[in-house]
Amino acid sequence: MTIRTFVLLGFAACTALFGVGASADEPMPADPHAHHHAMMEAPAPVRRSEVSYQVPAVRLVRDDGHPVALRDELASDRPVVLTFIYTSCTTVCPLTSQTLSQLQSRLGAARDQVQLLSISIDPEQDTPVRLAEYAKTFHAGPEWRHYTGTLAASQTAQRAFDVYRGNKMNHSPAILVRASAEANWVRFDGFATADQLLAELPMTKMAAVAR
Repeated sequence: MTIRTFVLLGFAACTALFGVGASADEPMPADPHAHHHAMMEAPAPVRRSEVSYQVPAVRLVRDDGHPVALRDELASDRPVVLTFIYTSCTTVCPLTSQTLSQLQSRLGAARDQVQLLSISIDPEQDTPVRLAEYAKTFHAGPEWRHYTGTLAASQTAQRAFDVYRGNKMNHSPAILVRASAEANWVRFDGFATADQLLAELPMTKMAAVAR
């Protein structure tokens, strides 16, 4: 099974669980073999907070195979949207990546003014080639890059942004937005929408955003 097929099947399953018409009171089917994420029993309310995070001095490998310093990748003053995913995830990650895909579409011609990053929390499996294939599944443009690296580097990045949960199966949905290099990070815990992310971006720079 290709990554594209695997991810699309996972996304379809998530849509059935969390899409329109799903009730937060309906229990999920018991399946002792299904992999688990925190907060998956029902769609949790999205929580917004502002946090001061320091970008760690770690080196990662981009989906084009180039080794990079995370600080260098985030050195520009462009707005940043940051997520943590892994390609074999069938629950949280496809929904999160779909939201970023929708955000790209909403940005239209202004999409190159916003920097999107997805860092793998399973770097031992997620090679640059695998990440590049995953990115194609969600129609990622050149402004949306995916990153892998050593397990230590990934975990350092996860801890720096307070998303490390000890095990990839237990990670929770979170999206981080930084409007500029000097701004605090806006953190969304839960399944934020493209509209919520769009509202955090400096609209004065987004003349082409759909209204």
